[in-house]
Amino acid sequence: MSVRPHAPPLTEEDYYRLPEGNLYQLIEGDLYMAPAPDLYHQSILKNLGFILHSYLEQDPIGILFLAPADVYFSRTSIWQPDLFVALNAKRNILKTRRCEGAPDFIAEILSPSSQDLDLNTKRAVYAREGVTEYWALDPEASEVLVYRFGENPNEPGDRVHSPHQATSPLFPGLAVDLDAVFRPVSS
Repeated sequence: MSVRPHAPPLTEEDYYRLPEGNLYQLIEGDLYMAPAPDLYHQSILKNLGFILHSYLEQDPIGILFLAPADVYFSRTSIWQPDLFVALNAKRNILKTRRCEGAPDFIAEILSPSSQDLDLNTKRAVYAREGVTEYWALDPEASEVLVYRFGENPNEPGDRVHSPHQATSPLFPGLAVDLDAVFRPVSS
């Protein structure tokens, strides 16, 4: 949720003056803050991150980052997706402090407080800025909405439910087992 709904737009200078370690994002000039995600969210992030990390270790076609890591889109938009991958052809966007430009792949794990932001605002900006593929993972439905922005920026190209596998042309030969991704915390 925006913490300054009617204030003038903030910029990267304002953002980088914030205390380190807080979960803030600068989205179109508005500062958004979120509490720490719940353990199920973190478990899904860990599971998907492990699968992609293992794949990229075997086939080093890109580099993976997990939140919190900044993705700079403009002076008024610095985001922290749950997970992103920059393929080797775009590694030049990776700087010491942040990713400067659109990574190839972004995944966000939906929560009741962020679902509208993730499925509307973020999806639209990711499409506009040049992200190739966006996965919105819905823990409640155990499904992934797969947006391939070159095909259709407004509608998911696939809706994949657990126990099925999700695939991406960005990661040839990888089939992501959704049962493994959406495994409960207690397992």
